[in-house]
Amino acid sequence: LPGSDIPVLAVTEYVRALPDLIRPWVSAPWASLGTDGYGRSDTREELRKHFETDEASIEIAALSLLSRQGKIKGEQVSAAQTRHGRDPGTPAPWL
Repeated sequence: LPGSDIPVLAVTEYVRALPDLIRPWVSAPWASLGTDGYGRSDTREELRKHFETDEASIEIAALSLLSRQGKIKGEQVSAAQTRHGRDPGTPAPWL
């Protein structure tokens, strides 16, 4: 990916620190999602939703990266948040 402006979204069911180990060698715009913290969920699906590593969260994060680059409008990110019932004001689960 040298010199690429294609955003990279690294997603893991482990802590975000794992994919962040390679971040210094990726010059592209970067975001990582992971299950930092303690789960309070009864199923894997609920755990992924809680830690924002589920399909909806991946979609929203990818759109957000594209929006920050000016490749799409912020309204598209907002529409995805609304479609998936996500509140952008909710604190990050690892806080």
